[in-house]
Amino acid sequence: MDIEVLFESKGRFRVLRFLLQEGQANISRIVRETGLPHRLVKKHLEELSKQGIVKERKYGRLRLFEVNLEDPRISATKNLIEELEKIWGDA
Repeated sequence: MDIEVLFESKGRFRVLRFLLQEGQANISRIVRETGLPHRLVKKHLEELSKQGIVKERKYGRLRLFEVNLEDPRISATKNLIEELEKIWGDA
């Protein structure tokens, strides 16, 4: 996934940022916290999973999603988001 594709969607960015902050969550919590419709969150999670950015773990019927911290793109993205939030938070 190109970085443009990752950041072109506000929804995808919100889902990724939430998971970076929280570590892991089920889809219902992601929907509640991001304010996005269920079908959009599901779509974004599927795309992020397909790209290896997000991992899904199943415990019976419970599905938890978490950022794949082994992916070097994630640590760089996390650092970028943290630095931008410092700058924009002060503006």
